Amino acid sequence: MSAPSPPGGWDRPGDAPGDGRDPWSGPPTAPPPSAEQVWWRPEGPPPGHDAFPPHAPVDPGTASGPGGHRRAGAPARRIVVGSGVLLLGVVGGFAGGLLQDEVGDSDGTYPAVAIASPSAGSTERPAGSVAGIAAAALPSVVALQVQGQEGSGTGSGFVLDTSAGGGGTFVLTNNHVVAGAYDDGVTVVFQDGAQAVGELVGADASYDLAVVRVERGGLRALPFGDSAAVVVGDPVVAVGAPLGLQGTVTEGIVSALNRPVSAGESGPDASYIQAIQTDAAINPGNSGGPLLNAAGEVIGINSAIAALPGAGGGQTTGSIGLGFSIPSEQARRTAEQLIRTGRAVHPIIGVSLDSSYTGEGVQILDSPGAVNPGGPGERAGLQPGDVVLAIDGRPVTEPAELIVDIRAREPGEQVTLTVRRDGRTTEVPVTLEADG
Repeated sequence: MSAPSPPGGWDRPGDAPGDGRDPWSGPPTAPPPSAEQVWWRPEGPPPGHDAFPPHAPVDPGTASGPGGHRRAGAPARRIVVGSGVLLLGVVGGFAGGLLQDEVGDSDGTYPAVAIASPSAGSTERPAGSVAGIAAAALPSVVALQVQGQEGSGTGSGFVLDTSAGGGGTFVLTNNHVVAGAYDDGVTVVFQDGAQAVGELVGADASYDLAVVRVERGGLRALPFGDSAAVVVGDPVVAVGAPLGLQGTVTEGIVSALNRPVSAGESGPDASYIQAIQTDAAINPGNSGGPLLNAAGEVIGINSAIAALPGAGGGQTTGSIGLGFSIPSEQARRTAEQLIRTGRAVHPIIGVSLDSSYTGEGVQILDSPGAVNPGGPGERAGLQPGDVVLAIDGRPVTEPAELIVDIRAREPGEQVTLTVRRDGRTTEVPVTLEADG
């Protein structure tokens, strides 16, 4: 089961130019007009000049002026004008030489020249500006260097909590950044250049989140904001280490909310995110870094980007203005579970969905066992073959939309499914339970 995706699909930016044009080239520059070209401008001769002095005889077959007449002596007249321009240039050069002799020393220097110093500046910026947000957040954002069986990779993270015991600190990142790392294979690099070995505390592939512990104190945890209060159009700032470039800051807006994103391979390693979409540039290496609101609070964890089809059937990797972040409320809840128990809890309704169904809504498999015996779905009255049209009034059209909506909630929470069965539609309340 996978969420609707762009032509190239989703790409996780934490898994590890030029157009060929010469920016200095351009169209050839036209040479300056000659004296003759200037003289024969369509608008006529310069003020105070007569192109055809009355005493000069007109001789057909010689040079012509704007009116179409030709007259004897015109070429010589033009030559004189050209010579006048040349003479002006020579005089200008001579005058320039005199000026240098008057002002400069004999060695050509100008000791008396004093260029005014710039006025005193300040690096202080308002707290709500991008620069102010970045200055406050950067010391708490880290880069992660990972070594594992599948090679090396980079990602981002941020200080989650400073009460990890023994002066340690918890760092939040994406699961796909640290998945498969060797023991002692995660190195956390801080903004000041210091490094520490990271110890994996817990990780969850479904939510694509992981917590790493490092032995370092004196850091500031980034505050969490309310992702439920985010609206489309809000300004946001992304901080991380794209392509290993630590401390990179980009800005944008919230482009959309509740985007169903399924990233990674299908099966147990797939990630289901009811994501915040942003046009802030997110690239490989940004994964695990924070998405901040105008108050400098974490409202999302950057996790995935959309990818366009590339040459040879591959995918391009890089920002195309479609980045996706795990909402902060989901991240905070999952991080607490990982720190307490090492694993995360997933709410479920206890049914299997038909990924081949193409009609309206999503369908529960029409086969025995599709509704787990004794599960919350069966207790609510769901049956194999039922079609779920909406959850809490919001239409669903793909299995992943229903899955990410349920995963974004908590066990014990009640949802209302709009269900169609045998041509009739009914509302079915279901109380979610924890898996396992």
